Amino acid sequence: MARSDAGVDVESLTPLHWIGILAATVSGIVHAVLGVQVGGALGISFFVATLGFGAGVTAIIAGYRRRLTYALGIPFTAGQIVLWYVINFVAGTYSFPADIGIYGAVDKVAQILLIGVLAVLLSRES
Repeated sequence: MARSDAGVDVESLTPLHWIGILAATVSGIVHAVLGVQVGGALGISFFVATLGFGAGVTAIIAGYRRRLTYALGIPFTAGQIVLWYVINFVAGTYSFPADIGIYGAVDKVAQILLIGVLAVLLSRES
C-alpha cells in the first residue's frame, strides 16, 4: 500500500472507489445543507449523517480498514434511505413519489449508487 506521510493512499483507489467517494460526498453535502436549513434536533441528525459519510470517505482515502468501512457503509446508507422514507412519507405529510424534491432525489440516487459500489467492493475483498 502506497501511503504518503499524510496517511493518504490514493494510488490503490480504483475508479469504482472514486465513484463511491463522489456518491458519499454528494450525500454528505446534501445532509449538511439540509442540516442548516432545518435546524434544531432534526438538523443535528443531518449533521451526524454528514459526519458519517465524511468518516467513511476519510477511511477509504486513508486506506484504513476498507473492508470494514464497506461493510458498515451499506447498513448506514440503507438506514438513511429508510429513515428518510419513514420520516417524510410514513409519519410525515408528504406524498410519495410526488413530494420527493430535488434534494431527496439527488441524495437517494447517490445513496443507492453508494450501496451498490460498497457491495461490489466488499465482494471483491472477500
